[in-house]
Amino acid sequence: MDAARARKLADRIARIVAEMLERRVKDPRLGFVTVTEARLTGDLREATVYYTVYGTQEEQAETAVALASATGLIRSEVGRQTGLRHTPSLTFVRDTLPEGAQHMEDLVAQARAADATLAAVREGAQPAGDPDPYRVPPAADPAPGSGAETSSGSGVGPRAAGDLGR
Repeated sequence: MDAARARKLADRIARIVAEMLERRVKDPRLGFVTVTEARLTGDLREATVYYTVYGTQEEQAETAVALASATGLIRSEVGRQTGLRHTPSLTFVRDTLPEGAQHMEDLVAQARAADATLAAVREGAQPAGDPDPYRVPPAADPAPGSGAETSSGSGVGPRAAGDLGR
């Protein structure tokens, strides 16, 4: 089946389900539900409807039970409004995207707090050890012909030869 057609149909199913939950399903266990997305398989036989619900864990569990009991009513309305030869079976899955986003926001807030603490500690701090810990290069070699050359005349002193690993 065409992927674009499946996407369009999935969007249509999400709107139908949201409308049904808002207007026709009168279950008291049903909490404040928002349909976030619907996905269809390639053969258009199965639809997964993702939803979010606000409230405690108990309210979320009751909403899942209410959706499971209303699945037949919702599926028949999806079939009537879409006009498909075979109405897809519906599966409701709670979308965890808001909780994941909230967790990311909490992590960013923790990182900002840690950065602020570090900046406060760093304020007015002095470095440990020498103020300039890097080695200063030795003074420049004397000018040629001044009589201060080494005996070999190569200009390489004993320290430089030791640095070469000999």
